[in-house]
Amino acid sequence: MHFIIDKLSFLFICIAFSCFGQSKIEGKVLDGDSGFPIPHASITNLSDNSVVFTNAEGMFQLVKTGTYLFEKEGYTKKELNITDIRYQIIQLSILPSYLSEVIISTNQLPKTLKKVSATISIISNQDILKNNNINIASALNKTPGIFMQSGALNTNRITIRGIGSRNLFGTAKIKAYFKDIPLTTGTGETNIEDFELGSIAQIQIQKGASTLYGSGLGGSINIIPQNAYFNQSNINSQFTIGSFGLAKEMVNINHGTSKTSFRAIYSHTHSNGYRENNNYNKQTITLNSNHYFNKKSDLSFLGSYIDLKAFIPSSIDETSFINNPQSAAYTWKQSKGYEDTQRGLFGGTWNYQLNKDLKIITSIFTSFRKAYEPRPFNILAENTIALGFRFRFLGNNKLFKKPLNWTLGSELFKDNHKSGTFENLYNDFPEGTGSVKGNRLSDYKEKRQYCNIFLETNYELSKKTSLSAGVNYNKTSYNLNDRFPPSETNPDQSGTFKFKNIWSPKFGVIHQLSKHISFYTNINHGFSPISLNETLLPDGQINTQLKPETGWNFELGSRGQLLNNRLFYNVAVYRLDVKNLLVARRTNQDEYIGANAGHTQHDGIELDINYKLIDNKVLFVKVFMTYTRNNFNFKNFIDDTNDYSGNKLTGIPSNILNLGMDTKLNTYFYGTINFQHVGSMPITDNNSVFTKKYNLANFKISYTKPINKTLKLNAFFGINNLFNTNYASQVLINAQGFGGSAPRYYYPGNPRNYYTGININYIF
Repeated sequence: MHFIIDKLSFLFICIAFSCFGQSKIEGKVLDGDSGFPIPHASITNLSDNSVVFTNAEGMFQLVKTGTYLFEKEGYTKKELNITDIRYQIIQLSILPSYLSEVIISTNQLPKTLKKVSATISIISNQDILKNNNINIASALNKTPGIFMQSGALNTNRITIRGIGSRNLFGTAKIKAYFKDIPLTTGTGETNIEDFELGSIAQIQIQKGASTLYGSGLGGSINIIPQNAYFNQSNINSQFTIGSFGLAKEMVNINHGTSKTSFRAIYSHTHSNGYRENNNYNKQTITLNSNHYFNKKSDLSFLGSYIDLKAFIPSSIDETSFINNPQSAAYTWKQSKGYEDTQRGLFGGTWNYQLNKDLKIITSIFTSFRKAYEPRPFNILAENTIALGFRFRFLGNNKLFKKPLNWTLGSELFKDNHKSGTFENLYNDFPEGTGSVKGNRLSDYKEKRQYCNIFLETNYELSKKTSLSAGVNYNKTSYNLNDRFPPSETNPDQSGTFKFKNIWSPKFGVIHQLSKHISFYTNINHGFSPISLNETLLPDGQINTQLKPETGWNFELGSRGQLLNNRLFYNVAVYRLDVKNLLVARRTNQDEYIGANAGHTQHDGIELDINYKLIDNKVLFVKVFMTYTRNNFNFKNFIDDTNDYSGNKLTGIPSNILNLGMDTKLNTYFYGTINFQHVGSMPITDNNSVFTKKYNLANFKISYTKPINKTLKLNAFFGINNLFNTNYASQVLINAQGFGGSAPRYYYPGNPRNYYTGININYIF
């Protein structure tokens, strides 16, 4: 009997150890910077060369511990010794030279760039670091189809395929997101330049309306913050100094365990500026954390706070631009005009895998902005609080035995905006006093809200051909409460404005000619919301006859890699037709009336080429070229009594060319040089005034020195505007002179300037 019991005990122990030895090791492979899951990555057991692959969500299972090699085309290889059966989070870093293989999720259905039926550009963290990490314009302007004018660090305007060029003082008609948090306000205005560049992992730009991101007429910009790293802790500190009193400090701290990671980035940037009244101070804090509970559920938090005070030199007339470009506009200098802004945004995203074919992603976010801006004509005070949520279902199914991927979701956004203006009494005080707040001139409380419902599908007709189709439904409304006592000169402007509901469809086809070459075509519809200010008439009424700008985008493109993957290219040809063109007619220094005045036709070609000349262990040399050709015209444009039909679209250069070279020697020395040509552009709707074409060159070198396994130093030096070109970095279209003064069209660009710095990275 004892013998039988001993035998049974021994058998149970063997089974238990056997079961323990066969316990599955589960985990997920992610893009190390963005946090996107990487599907179809190979995992090789180096002891027996057995291979498994991650699924569509980047998840994998291993049957035993050991040393494994994680690989995915477009990413660096990673070898890891897995010694326990805990849930594993594996992060891979992208290879910028294999962009067509990089996983993106601009369409919320993660796939490689080469399989997307839309024109999408990726600006990586490495691309941003090639510049002086102070102004994002340098990185954006290397991207075909994008043009960012930068009158100062706090004065910018971004256009995509010409959309947004008619906005006078900032970026509009382009949707932007910081991960899942909208950056575009309820009136369609967007500000991305204040974010700390060191906190950004990628910028994904979709040209043409995206059904999943509000169908903005120009397209969408999705900023992906740096993801926190798992299973490591490090601190990175950088200090930069440069021309015009530039000084920047940045500290980047990361701490990660096997399932939880946290990143905090602090920066402080100061510049005296090239021009008068150009002082700039900005502090930022960016927080990012990730928490993986199990293979089905994870949670992430994101927060950003920006405190900015920047003085405003404004635009100047042609005589000053030529003879005294460092001068500020006289009234802005006398009033010491500036903006003082605090802004923050916070959000949480929960990912839950309901089953192998269905996933739900839910995001809740809030943001605030408080601004005080003394201008020569008045002082503006604003306070905005926004709240919203975004959810979507992601599904994987079969239709006629072919894969069908789909996403269905909604986004609701509400913001409460309070604004008021006050007299600026700077002329009543001794010169040098600056702005002085006087009596209140206006007092508004505005409620703005929109709702987007979206659906997008991808259907594989065959292994080489896929169809995509989607639709976005938008409902937008404004409510204005004019709280200023009405009078003959200040009528009550309270009222409600509602858009007609807008349906924006999309259809696309992509065909893979070979493993590395694909062709695509798509048709999409987009629109631009009207700001409430544009609907207000001088008599205090709301113009309910205004229509939002709408348009159809038609494009044909190809992307791929040739010559044994040494050459990457992306080319697109498109036509964008915009109807109900919205014109801002200026009635005073700070008063505009909106009017629909016709439509425009945007024809263009975009080309992006990267070629690796040399790629070995000692030397790496890559050359690149991007080219944008714009043929944008007013197809039918009657503004009041003026007929501008057939004229060129205002504020967009005819062509932009970038040529450059990146080099790396022994992984220690790195250098980059970039040449940019910008063609002339019309400044007035009647095309009587054009800017001059100009050429810029930027240069940077760096040296990296590993001190030991945990400490690495990097020193860098750069020159912007190498040949000291005199150019207009931004223009104010259709500027008017008041009181007999000349129109102030021009924002002078910085002359030749230098910067240098050091970066210290310590791994605990």
